[in-house]
Amino acid sequence: MTKIITTIAFFVCSLLSAQTQFEQGMGKSLGLWGEGKAQEASDLMERIAAAEKTNWLPNYYVALINTTEAFKPANKANAVALIEKAQKAQDEASMISQNNPELLVMQAMIYTALIVQDPMVNGMKYSPKVMELYTKAKLIAPENPRAVYCKAEFEINSAPWTGADVKKLCQDLQSAIPLFEKFKQETPFHPNWGLERAQEALKNCK
Repeated sequence: MTKIITTIAFFVCSLLSAQTQFEQGMGKSLGLWGEGKAQEASDLMERIAAAEKTNWLPNYYVALINTTEAFKPANKANAVALIEKAQKAQDEASMISQNNPELLVMQAMIYTALIVQDPMVNGMKYSPKVMELYTKAKLIAPENPRAVYCKAEFEINSAPWTGADVKKLCQDLQSAIPLFEKFKQETPFHPNWGLERAQEALKNCK
């Protein structure tokens, strides 16, 4: 009995220790990203993902960091490599957590990054897929603010080619703001970004 209790106690302590290491690692990586050190943040997230094989969040952030960097004009020469790294992490995260609205939004963002890199070649190929992903994310989680905001923003940016009613899309964008305000993360490391970007997009919505 003593051996069993000792084993259980050791196991619980190991879990607590692992959780603390996870939290420390996630916090450090997100801190690095906040300091503008995207490469270091991504590298650390990859190491966390390798250790946390059943947690989709580290790979999600690898995808998010690299996709965000791919959108920056300064990274145009390296954008394809960034998108490829994002897609690899996205695939791994999606194997862990299927039909996850946050991951559906992430995949749509990766496809959007591909469209931005080569609109003539990738626009017709990926635009329907982007819309399909955002629609699916909204069906699964209609109050997920990123699904609502990102879908509206994508449609607004596509309006010059699709002829969509921008006034209606601006209203859709507006509807995302209160969703951000009442959204509750499952943990401090679950996605919670987008409010400032949505507010800025709404300010420029015409």
